[in-house]
Amino acid sequence: MQYYSLNKQSPAVSFREAAISGQAPDKGLYFPETVPVLSASFFEKLKTLSKADIAFEVIKPYVGNTIPDADLYTICKETVDFEFPLKKINESVYSLELFHGPTLAFKDVGARFMSRCLGHFSKSSDKEVTVLVATSGDTGSAVANGFLDVKGVNVVILYPSGKVSRIQELQLTTLGRNITALEVQGTFDDCQTMVKQAFSDGELNKKLSLTSANSINVARWLPQQFYYFYALQQWPYEFEPVISVPSGNFGNLCAGLVAYFSGAPVAHFIAACNSNDVFSEYILNRVFNPKTAVATISNAMDVGNPSNFVRMLELFSHQHSRIKEMISNCSVTDAKTSATIAGVYHENNYLLEPHGAVAYAALLEYLEKHPSQKGIILETAHPVKFDDVVKKIIGEGAVKIPASVEHLLQLQKRSIVINPVFSDLKEFLLHQ
Repeated sequence: MQYYSLNKQSPAVSFREAAISGQAPDKGLYFPETVPVLSASFFEKLKTLSKADIAFEVIKPYVGNTIPDADLYTICKETVDFEFPLKKINESVYSLELFHGPTLAFKDVGARFMSRCLGHFSKSSDKEVTVLVATSGDTGSAVANGFLDVKGVNVVILYPSGKVSRIQELQLTTLGRNITALEVQGTFDDCQTMVKQAFSDGELNKKLSLTSANSINVARWLPQQFYYFYALQQWPYEFEPVISVPSGNFGNLCAGLVAYFSGAPVAHFIAACNSNDVFSEYILNRVFNPKTAVATISNAMDVGNPSNFVRMLELFSHQHSRIKEMISNCSVTDAKTSATIAGVYHENNYLLEPHGAVAYAALLEYLEKHPSQKGIILETAHPVKFDDVVKKIIGEGAVKIPASVEHLLQLQKRSIVINPVFSDLKEFLLHQ
């Protein structure tokens, strides 16, 4: 499998090269030359396959011969070594819980897979890799955990000051060792812009071997397909589900679309956005118009210029009509998000966090117009990661603190504060 740049100005590369470099020299995102279609036999035996078997079968074509099969299977097994339960909320809506990993967020899968791939590749190289990542919350904590003590890899995480939850901040600022947290006095989009500037800076790239652990990196993006196959494995009906995906940087939704083009039986997707909703405008007038992000209670989706939007366009060959047919748009306000958390908790005894609540509200709106269908929401994080928001809506005592994060509350964060300008980031990287 080769990967080409979506800017079409750089040569195609292998999975190994795409994973290590993160972004193409022409600043484009890498994209697989083909989307392999899974065999009919794979779907016939889907219900009985192990999680590791599913992950291996799905990702093997993308990795090609850059990792031996035995090593790749071990990587897959370690990546998905926790549960992905599909829970029934009511007669029409199921929740795929993606928060049972080490940092209680869906991004554990991509971060664990990528860290193990880079660890494998670093064995044959004497040059250290610097992983540079911007986060609106969960990416940072998942990457920090996934790459902790990986030999030959240093991690630098940029996060917007005051715009991530308490638990998220502690998860990415208390590990130390090969993990450094940069607290940026700005927005997530500022962080993401600075990271992109770093990859295009000649002086930095001469001194450092830079790669990204955001979903712009194919090794972080493509494993997110696994969720959708685990959902379908547990889906109790013969007909295909509608899947509502909390969407910020669009990596998760694009991974679901790749699974769909690989043969996954999905009836329809919903791009469930908060007030940062550039997709609705695209659906309405065919124009992708990035905007300045605004702060919401579903902060991991506070993205005004989603990087993976270009991948979605590529998947559909830039055909607006096909995108509109397969993906519905929905923008959910903070007020609606809060009301959804309260309503589902009191009516169904199920506790949503803000991002899952956005997906639920969007799915409910769709099902009201299509009452014969049923759907799945992706619950992307444990409610404790947003306990400050959830407690205001539900009250004290609603959020139980898991033992895996309880110890964090006793730790002090360690971060380096920088301004939202590239020169500050460059200065740090050159002299770290």
